[in-house]
Amino acid sequence: MEKILIIDDEAFICENVERILSSEGFQVLTAASGQQARDIVSSEEIDLALLDLNLGRENGIEILKSLKELDPELLVIIITGYGSVESAVESLKLGAFHYMKKPFKSDALRLIVKLALKTQTLKREVRKLKQTGGMFPGRSPIIGRSEAFHEIAAQVREISRIPSTVLITGESGTGKELVARAIHDYSDRKDAPFIAINCASIPAALLESELFGHEKGAFTGASSRKKGLFEEAHQGTIFLDEIGEMDMAMQVKLLRVLQERTCRRVGAVKDIGIDVRVVAATNRDLKARIADKSFREDLYYRLNVFPIHIPPLRERPADIAALASYFLDSFSRSFGRGFRDVSPVAERLMELYSWPGNIRELRNVIERICIMRSGPTLLPEHLPQEIRGGQPAQTSEGLGSITLAMLPPDLGLEEAMGAIEKALIAEALQQTAGNVLQTAQILRIPRGTLRYKMEKYGL
Repeated sequence: MEKILIIDDEAFICENVERILSSEGFQVLTAASGQQARDIVSSEEIDLALLDLNLGRENGIEILKSLKELDPELLVIIITGYGSVESAVESLKLGAFHYMKKPFKSDALRLIVKLALKTQTLKREVRKLKQTGGMFPGRSPIIGRSEAFHEIAAQVREISRIPSTVLITGESGTGKELVARAIHDYSDRKDAPFIAINCASIPAALLESELFGHEKGAFTGASSRKKGLFEEAHQGTIFLDEIGEMDMAMQVKLLRVLQERTCRRVGAVKDIGIDVRVVAATNRDLKARIADKSFREDLYYRLNVFPIHIPPLRERPADIAALASYFLDSFSRSFGRGFRDVSPVAERLMELYSWPGNIRELRNVIERICIMRSGPTLLPEHLPQEIRGGQPAQTSEGLGSITLAMLPPDLGLEEAMGAIEKALIAEALQQTAGNVLQTAQILRIPRGTLRYKMEKYGL
């Protein structure tokens, strides 16, 4: 819930504005003086302030300056009476968002406040994305810092320029649809529809009608003509999620659509030309499905023109902190919980956990924390037991769990983390008989970094 501060020494103005904004679902605080306003901004995370320039004997411009010094990102709407428009213009130069002249209508106030809060949200999202290494800031931004993330980002940029078919692979919850949306949003099709369908969620008997549409009377219940999703996505993008679950009969029909760039409604006699980019995704091994005759090889090669593989979260721990920070900021603001950061210990525990549900699981964990807890810092005790238990990310089959009992006694946190890192490197070296290249591949760190750490730990 957004917090709005009203700074005015006229009680009836505060009461009137508070009534209007509270009815819109905002949390409203009031201050009758500059000092009260400064105290509130110092102790609360305020999203927007409404400041009356004529605040008794106090100089409204000076109050604005002091509030901006306390919180440079604070948006301020100036409220001014007749004769002080020049001061209002001066306040705009000092960073005020807008000014309103008394008396103002309630509808105008609602509109300006909502516009200001939307601006504030966008500014914070852009700032957060810059801090976390995020990119493609659409409805669902892609966040990350790892080498794998930057490789995927480069692939998205390249394929966005051309209309080729894309096949995205990766475990469930890794963000395949986010990548598909980013491809669409960065292409010249961005102003046309992006339509997503989960092929596993619709019965095979209905999927053809969903994808290609039907004519009136084509089957029982077809009381009118219906466009299919391929038609709806004309000049845009269609995202076929869980393509590996599509039955063989539908695969044949989809292959024809990809080859001919036409589709035919169920019950129709004529084909319809379509201009659609197809992005498909699966968490299945399609080559294995080809081998067991449950997926067509010719369709696979039609889809796999430009492959993008998204590694599971356990293989890119460098992205965990960035994702957690982004989700924490988003849910904390939605639920009014006041979280601002993640403690280093909690961050490290999350990096050690294997995240079998990938990004979806991380998102759910952070959302659950923001429902049950309040900030300002996410602490280890806020995390679920399975994460606090220190289940490490399995970087390779055979790397075991590290427990406190395995560590030397009386270590501080930093030394304990070093001992964990040393133990993991030592076990990986043992597995590879001391082969530095293979060990670096197992641990997914650069070879030079591994050599440095080996020297550091005397390995």
